[in-house]
Amino acid sequence: MSTKYAKISSVLLLLRNQRGDFLKSWASDVQTCGANPDWLKILDQSLRDTSEYHPDLHQIVDSLRTGDNLTVDQGLTLWNFPDLNIIGQLAYLAKQARFGDEVYFNSNLHVNQTNICTLACKFCAFRRGKRAKDAYALSVEEYLARIDPYQNRIDEVHTVGGLHPEWDVEYYEKLFSCSKEKFPHIHIKSLSAVEVKHIAEMSGLSTRALLKRLQNAGLDSLPGGGAEILDDAVREVICYGKESSEEYIQIHRDAHSIGMPTNCTMLFGTIETARQRIEHLVKLRNLQSESQGFQCFVPYPYLPDNSRLPEAQLASGSEVLRMIAISRLMLHNIPHIKAYRMNIGDRLSELALQFGADDFDGTVGHEEIMHEAGSNTTLSYSKKQLTKFIIDAKGIPVQRNSIYTKFRRFDDDDGSSPFIRLPVLSTGGD
Repeated sequence: MSTKYAKISSVLLLLRNQRGDFLKSWASDVQTCGANPDWLKILDQSLRDTSEYHPDLHQIVDSLRTGDNLTVDQGLTLWNFPDLNIIGQLAYLAKQARFGDEVYFNSNLHVNQTNICTLACKFCAFRRGKRAKDAYALSVEEYLARIDPYQNRIDEVHTVGGLHPEWDVEYYEKLFSCSKEKFPHIHIKSLSAVEVKHIAEMSGLSTRALLKRLQNAGLDSLPGGGAEILDDAVREVICYGKESSEEYIQIHRDAHSIGMPTNCTMLFGTIETARQRIEHLVKLRNLQSESQGFQCFVPYPYLPDNSRLPEAQLASGSEVLRMIAISRLMLHNIPHIKAYRMNIGDRLSELALQFGADDFDGTVGHEEIMHEAGSNTTLSYSKKQLTKFIIDAKGIPVQRNSIYTKFRRFDDDDGSSPFIRLPVLSTGGD
């Protein structure tokens, strides 16, 4: 290799280490999660002059430039603004400033440990009573057997389920410790907030003490499920008996306090108002400002099949896209926004990448909760099939680990990558 080429290659490696534009793989920390540290400056440069936007958006655009929190009223302005494409464009620019064309996915498997639940939430089609013919509760051995066929293809198992009336901390300690012993390379993302509360009560522990014990047993992160809408009047109707809004926040605060990262979620399209949706986002943003433990926000609409909530409003496709876009703009301190294809489907997820989403979920392999509720999203995609949706959306597929600290440009694992494009240099003398 000539001296010129060697020097330029060294510079390119340095550049990729700083931002991730050229190297095949790179790393980040659990707070930054791979985002460009100069994203706010880039967003300011990407936005048009404020005067070129509709007057209703002027203060919002100015706040986006400076990274100031959007207010609830400004969130409602975005919700009611008639031109969805403008809102989508703002969210897309906010996403591009952080991650460029990169779109993230992981190799994961969903294993639901039980559908037996002491609650009977109206929106849930997954729950069964203990005596139901199709009720099940996996033993530790059965749980491990579900993972075993996928062990060489995944690096995460996502496990949530019902509130089993007999399982306390000891079951879950054994579940997680045995999983780590047999599959040490697989990250365990498990337990919704209400599961944490239930197991803690069954075990006579505080939620923080429970999480610490489970962390020592092998639990790596929380998936953030069960937020629904963080308004207790809504929760009283759709999920009576679950944790309160403040309990959801406190459980995630507890997780963050012991160094356990989490995601956070929203189930919309039941009986809530637009204001309650925006206030939900603000509550998550406030905790993130305090604890910096949320890594990804996952908004998804209510699916009505096989559930018991006839008064639900049901979200249209455009409403889903608007919710994703507004989430990106309101939650400036939560790095990633997921297009949850298990719920909204592959095609709408692909479109959501133009409305602020940057994460395309994972390979999944198996999933029951959303499919019981009516989802028909394919579960058998290979990584190559999954990334085709990203490429069709003009994105660059990047495989990530569960907590957004390790990244790798996807190349179908064949040793060559179509996404690493080095500049063509002149062949003049050294």
